[in-house]
Amino acid sequence: MQRDEDDRDSTYKLDELAERADVSPRTIRYYVQRGLLAPPVFRGRDTAYGEGHLLRLRLIKRLQDERFLPLDAIAAELEAKGDDEVRAMLDRLDRSERKPTDLREPPLGAPAGGGPYRARPRPVGRASSERWVRVELADGVELNVREDAGWDVGALAERVREAMGRRR
Repeated sequence: MQRDEDDRDSTYKLDELAERADVSPRTIRYYVQRGLLAPPVFRGRDTAYGEGHLLRLRLIKRLQDERFLPLDAIAAELEAKGDDEVRAMLDRLDRSERKPTDLREPPLGAPAGGGPYRARPRPVGRASSERWVRVELADGVELNVREDAGWDVGALAERVREAMGRRR
């Protein structure tokens, strides 16, 4: 997705930001309420949103539409990230759109070190052999993840495993 050069120094009113990000004003308010977006700056009677808000809205929309991530997972992904990091995440999504998955560069959200969750290209023209990775969640509870399921499924399995570990 190409971003305009003037986005860096721009401020937007709620309706302008909504139009620019292709979401409703209600969605923006909801994201602020949920903590996915920082509250806007108040300038007199109006609120002012900046480039960081626009970047995050664009990333949230892409992660929902293209990666099918739930808002809780997106919130965890965005937590404590600055504008430059969010911009880099968008750039990585742009690159992944233009070329097949490159195993040397872990995709957005991939666990450190890649683990068994790295996205693997599927063979063209024939069915891939299904190989599964067993993820133990708790004593007697396991989750099976197809090896070629992709980074987002692997990252989700890892978050589930970590969440289960905290409840023991």
